[in-house]
Amino acid sequence: MSSMRIAIAGASGRMGRMLIEATTRDEGARLVAALDRVDSPAIGEDACAFLGIRSGVQISSDIDAALTGADFLIDFTRPEATLVHLDACTRLGVKMIIGTTGFTEAQRGRLAEASERLAIVFAPNMAVGVNAVFRLLDVAARILNSGYDVEVIEAHHRMKVDAPSGTALRMGEVVADALGRSLADCAIYGREGHTGERDAATIGFSTIRGGDIVGDHTVLFAGIGERIEITHKSASRMPYALGSLRAARWLADRDSGLYDMQDVLGLR
Repeated sequence: MSSMRIAIAGASGRMGRMLIEATTRDEGARLVAALDRVDSPAIGEDACAFLGIRSGVQISSDIDAALTGADFLIDFTRPEATLVHLDACTRLGVKMIIGTTGFTEAQRGRLAEASERLAIVFAPNMAVGVNAVFRLLDVAARILNSGYDVEVIEAHHRMKVDAPSGTALRMGEVVADALGRSLADCAIYGREGHTGERDAATIGFSTIRGGDIVGDHTVLFAGIGERIEITHKSASRMPYALGSLRAARWLADRDSGLYDMQDVLGLR
C-alpha cells in the first residue's frame, strides 16, 4: 500500500512526541496531522520542531480539520479526550490505534459500540515485548495453577495519573483468565494494617510512582521454596510507538472491529 497517513493526538506530550518521531522515521508512514488540547502552548508550532526539523504539519486543536486526509489516528491521551476523538473518527472514517489507559467499563463500551462501524486497535500496551509477556503469563499461570501466590508489581514515572497501570491490569486479567477466575472478584489493590493471612485465590497489585520511570512490570508467582518472576522493563517509549505503527499496518485492510495487539501479532 501507499504510505500510511498518520495523525497523532497529544502531540506535545512525551508519548505524542515519540509517536511523531517514529512516524517521521518510518518510510512507510507520513505524518499528516498533529492534535493537541485547545489551551496547549504548542498550538501552531511545527509538529517536528522538537526534532530540529520542519514537517510542514502544524499542531492544531481543530479535530475535524486535522483528521481530513488521515487514514489513522494514534491516540495515547486520556479517556475523555480519546472519546471525543473517537466520535470524530467514527464520523470521518479514520481508523484508530488507542493506547490510552484508565477507561471505565462504560467508556470501554463506547469503544465497542464504535467498532461496529470503525476499525480500532485498543491495547493497554502496544510494545511487542509486553505482548510476548502476556502470552508467557498465560502459559505460566496454567502450569503454576496450584500452590503459587500471584502478585503484580508495577512502577511508572511520577506524572502517571492512573493506578494500577493498564498493562498491570491486563497482566492480572491474563493470569486470572488462565486460572479460571474473574479479576474483578480476586484482585487486591492495597494492604494496610492487620490484614490476616493471604487468601490463596487473590491476585495482589503493588504500585510504585516516582521519577522518570518509563514502565516496569513484574508478575511474581511465589511458591514454597521457589519464586518465578516474569518481568518487562521499558527503557524508552519508542517500543510503544513502533508497536502502534505495526498495528496501523495490520489494521489497514480492516473496515471495522475492535482488536488488540494479540490480534496484530497473530497470538490469538
